Amino acid sequence: MSLLARIQSPSDVKKLSSEQLPQLAQEIRERVIQTTSKNGGHVGPNLGVVELTIGLHRVFNTPTDRFCFDVAHQGYIHKLLTGRNDERFDHIRTSDGYSGFLSRAESEHDAFGAGHAGTALSAALGMATARDQRGSDEHVVALCGDAAFTCGITMEALNNVAASTKRLIIILNDNKWSIAKNVGALSRYFNELITTPAYNRLNDDIERFLQKMPGGESIIKLGSKWKQETKDFFVSSSIFEQYGIRYIGPINGHDQKQVEHYLEFAKNAEQPVILHVLTEKGRGYDVAIQNPERFHGASPFDIETGKGAPTAAGTPPKYQDVMGETLVKLAQADKNVVGITAAMPSGTGLNILEDKLPEQFFDVGIAEEHAVLFAAGMATSGFHPVCAIYSTFLQRAYDQIIHDVALQNLPVLFCMDRAGLSPNDGATHHGLFDLSYLRCVPDVLIMAPANEDELADMMATGLAYQGAAFIRYPRGNAIGTPLKETPAELEIGKAQRLQKGTDIDIWAIGTMLADAERLAENLSTHGIQAGIVNTRFVKPLDVQTLTQAATQTRLIVTMEDHVITGGLGTAVMEALQEADILCPVERIGWPDNFIEHGSSVAKLREENGLSPQAILERVLSKYAKRQAIEE
Repeated sequence: MSLLARIQSPSDVKKLSSEQLPQLAQEIRERVIQTTSKNGGHVGPNLGVVELTIGLHRVFNTPTDRFCFDVAHQGYIHKLLTGRNDERFDHIRTSDGYSGFLSRAESEHDAFGAGHAGTALSAALGMATARDQRGSDEHVVALCGDAAFTCGITMEALNNVAASTKRLIIILNDNKWSIAKNVGALSRYFNELITTPAYNRLNDDIERFLQKMPGGESIIKLGSKWKQETKDFFVSSSIFEQYGIRYIGPINGHDQKQVEHYLEFAKNAEQPVILHVLTEKGRGYDVAIQNPERFHGASPFDIETGKGAPTAAGTPPKYQDVMGETLVKLAQADKNVVGITAAMPSGTGLNILEDKLPEQFFDVGIAEEHAVLFAAGMATSGFHPVCAIYSTFLQRAYDQIIHDVALQNLPVLFCMDRAGLSPNDGATHHGLFDLSYLRCVPDVLIMAPANEDELADMMATGLAYQGAAFIRYPRGNAIGTPLKETPAELEIGKAQRLQKGTDIDIWAIGTMLADAERLAENLSTHGIQAGIVNTRFVKPLDVQTLTQAATQTRLIVTMEDHVITGGLGTAVMEALQEADILCPVERIGWPDNFIEHGSSVAKLREENGLSPQAILERVLSKYAKRQAIEE
């Protein structure tokens, strides 16, 4: 039996000898590579923290001691060591498997769920402060990626640590990457710390000397003045120590003995400690090391080559690439058009702009609030920024959208990728709330394209709009609609009628238009004539076309890849109520729940009553009730 197969809980990890740990680390890496090659997932981040996670579970005792993982996309090893090395791990990120992130509902060892960057330190500080308040003695560890320190929320927490608790362990997992290569002053600062090995060698030599002296361990625990003085000689005083946090490191995150030694040191510290651990993203898998951005979150791949399934000839482009190519066209025509991303150039398609027009491209790191406010500042100076941020991540900059962009009526275009489902990632990554959280903001323009050509047209429309404009579109491939040579501006607030009907009018937004066409076809087999409208604009809504349809048909059906609360369907109901039109509305959208991860969009739709057959039955039932009332 393999070593990993024997691990049923963290206590089994502690029973292994030091000599057995390299074998365990190797088996864990093989398990992660095998599993992610089938299901996709976060390959590089997990391969980089194997020894670190083993060390955490040998030194600390979960669930009593509590670990907070930043983002939690490096939590697979933690899952394997806490009783989840089973069939559900084989199916991780699918309908039959574990979440690809940590989840409090999944295990008592998951102290805090996550999926967005920068949350670990604030959550851990809250836990440590709560511990101090109730007088218990458990340890709290925040495992933060180096890119987390570009998040404003992490810096806010850092400022509050010394004032809130005397015992907190912060691990800075430094691999020089978030998803793309890290950017900014803090990244350069961490590199400065790394490249000062003289201090670290001296530090280790003096520690070894003190350990041999009577009372030396006490001196080490006190963190005496010589440590600060020797450090200042080699590198300017650590920024962390200015915050009242003891800095230790950097240390080799793949040296198991060294990792455990310093974790024990941090465990016994009498003040907040930050342990700077150097790790290699993709460790143990050369393909992942050579392609860190692609293997941050990979689709299924061939282990030998690292390549995914070949793209079939004629496959439509991805929406993100259409956005990137279109932005290049628009930016070439107008040098005041710039692209801004928050550490996701390839995921948003802005890597295309970066490659072709680098002077008009800005990556601000994982800092969505700053990205939006930065865009607002540029907009006051004659530029027209395009902020490309996933729908789920734009939630983090809501105040900046309202207070800094919309209130000042600044021309910023927001391109919201991953609107709708991100099925394998689950609730933290689904973009199901944007219509609701944007509709209430005055004077904004909200659009959703039914195909890639319409996306390009909406980008031109949004750039021509003198105010905040938003375009939401899904993850993955478009539908194959040919692109015009030059995008054309759309008439703002004007829907597109595709088919007239006398019984039902279907108003669909975005890629739900294809579902609307299928529904209309199915209804026709029941003798029901349905009209189809490509809504295009949720704000402003085409009230004229809507009210006309509502007076001529028995039922309005709305279809949106969005939660049912506050979206397109709600906007239609509000418009009809304002017009005093008593036409019933059947809203088709995601239920008022958090939608978990699943194998595919189709699978999740089926589980949530949104399969084509379920939609047809709902509409037929509503229509029958309407007929009965009329009769």
